[in-house]
Amino acid sequence: MASSEDQGGLANSFTDLMTSLAIIFILLLCVTHNEAQQEGENTRYSILLELKKELREFMQKGVKVDPDPKDPLGLLILVPEGLLDFELNKAEIPPKGIDFLHPFIPRLANVVCDKRFRDDINSIVVEGHTDSSGPVNMDKDQYNWDLSQRRSMAVVAQSLIILNEKHSLTPDGRTVKDYFVKMLSASGRGSAELKIDETTGLENREQSRRVVFKIRVRSLEQRVVKEITS
Repeated sequence: MASSEDQGGLANSFTDLMTSLAIIFILLLCVTHNEAQQEGENTRYSILLELKKELREFMQKGVKVDPDPKDPLGLLILVPEGLLDFELNKAEIPPKGIDFLHPFIPRLANVVCDKRFRDDINSIVVEGHTDSSGPVNMDKDQYNWDLSQRRSMAVVAQSLIILNEKHSLTPDGRTVKDYFVKMLSASGRGSAELKIDETTGLENREQSRRVVFKIRVRSLEQRVVKEITS
């Protein structure tokens, strides 16, 4: 019959073993997570380079393509006022804006729907932003949120119309629109993210009125879910 000392020694050894295994598991999990994060950032960088190459002519007109400073897996395409303007208090895209979208959207879609990238992209969100002004007899925040939402929806709808007209096919026989529409959504941000002039500290209303295309690469968890469900 084993003595109490022997039993205590076995219990301690078992506890030490389980503790060691737990530490190893945590270390492996951290390494896997870091590798997945790095892979996501590498994918983002590859897409960034391709977008800058494909959208060069638009960047010369003021369009900006940059990493999202708030998201290591995000990219931002900023369309400044002058290329995609809306009339005051209206959500209909004027002819000048449609003229901009006609060459811009197919170029953007060709990059994000390319077989090198499309499985790694989680979403493309069209964000509408307004300045802080609004009708004096209405709640400005509510008004601007609704206005920016309708404007972003108008851009999404027009983008799909343009891609439907192009009817560009991918090597697997599907249209670019088939892939693009699965990634695309609209979001109105109202005046929640105003642009502030660094010199004066005041709102820059011209820069605040803008449209942003926000591209996000899949996270580790999203990649696992996609692999399981596909």
